[in-house]
Amino acid sequence: MSGLLNPFNGRLRLVGGCSCGQHRDAAEHEAAMAEASAHTEDSALGRAVESAVMRALFPRDSERRRFLGAVGAGTAAAALSAFFPLGAAKALAADKAPLEKKKLKVGFVPITCATPIIMAHPMGFYEREGLDVDVIKTAGWALVRDKVGSFEYDASHMLSPMPIAATMGLGANVNPTYVATIQNINGQAITLHKKHKDKRDPKQWKGMKFATPFEYSMHNLLLRYYLAEHGVDPDKDVQISVVPPPEMVANLRAGNLDGYLGPEPFNQRAVYEDVGFIHILSKDLWDGHPCCAFGVTEKFVKEAPNTFAALFRAITNATVYAHKAENRPEIIDAIAPANYLNQPPIVLQQVMTGRYADGLGKVQNVPGRADFDPFPWDSMGVWILTQLKRWGYIKGDLDYKKVAEQIFLATDARKRMKEMGLEAPAQNYRQHTIMGKNFDPSKPEEYLKSFTIRRS
Repeated sequence: MSGLLNPFNGRLRLVGGCSCGQHRDAAEHEAAMAEASAHTEDSALGRAVESAVMRALFPRDSERRRFLGAVGAGTAAAALSAFFPLGAAKALAADKAPLEKKKLKVGFVPITCATPIIMAHPMGFYEREGLDVDVIKTAGWALVRDKVGSFEYDASHMLSPMPIAATMGLGANVNPTYVATIQNINGQAITLHKKHKDKRDPKQWKGMKFATPFEYSMHNLLLRYYLAEHGVDPDKDVQISVVPPPEMVANLRAGNLDGYLGPEPFNQRAVYEDVGFIHILSKDLWDGHPCCAFGVTEKFVKEAPNTFAALFRAITNATVYAHKAENRPEIIDAIAPANYLNQPPIVLQQVMTGRYADGLGKVQNVPGRADFDPFPWDSMGVWILTQLKRWGYIKGDLDYKKVAEQIFLATDARKRMKEMGLEAPAQNYRQHTIMGKNFDPSKPEEYLKSFTIRRS
């Protein structure tokens, strides 16, 4: 009676056969699907190898077009095989290089910016690369810096400016560190205590107390930028202190702070607890700005290049997955538990979907409130350097381009992403718009000197 439909708990199911009706039973169906999947993966890998060989032999688009026109697209692989061992290259590519180290410790601070690094654990992204990763919740950024600096962590979720600070020895010993990928873009906000609902003009904030999660953070740089654009000197007119993200809401409630530019979910958590309101999203200051990064030391990359490559693939694939809105519900379930973010799902839903209560009596709908994009633009590094110099964190002359390209591994990321079959920007630099002002990364000093309020 193969294929007969019988009622079962109010639903229909197949008795015998399989769901597609083409195999004798479920076991045969699963075996066929696995074989088809493997064939698909092998085909994709083969195409990637053929493409790489084609680009190597014919670097220019015009040369490739002439070759394909001469032999035909369908026979190009056979023609290439005549003078290049494609079969051996595909076999070599199919065998991933052995991992120097499989058990890793990767740190994270419990904020939504760390989503790709966190979700890669429960959702199997690390495991698929042959890695056994212990993702370790860490109280704050100073502790992350110290544990990476002492090599207790193999890699970590970092604030985008932190690898610059580590490499240049700002605030700690020199420890050459890279931005391998950006983790998240946007995903921050300025939150004020609800008693300040009548103070929406930053010019009214003089004398107030604010917090950011770390000196070397986009939060600090964006808060300073926002204040200065409104004529408020961040070093003279207000107080800015460092407060770990999990302690921000409690300090706002206690009256120790008037506000903060902090990471999510602690802006939304302040609204959820009826302590504060969201004054402005960081997306409204710079749409697409970098926030956090996948940071890794030069030492780790040199000593374990194959392991680094596997870690890069896992985290990049997780970042690309997190970018897709349809995946957010599954991700929220994965990162909400106590061992990760320890947040009410409703808070994370508001952050991750962009439909949220703002604490001012309105429900906003901003789909890009928090987003994820792995490419580490060198131009982002140059902007960070201009602001670190602006506020006196960096002294003296600076080769912006050289430092940015040393730390933000845009070229390396592009190469690795293409090998993974992912799209990557063709360039390492682009112009950005911050609060309506254009930033040209080719003219950093001119940009720096355009600010009235600055330390250098």
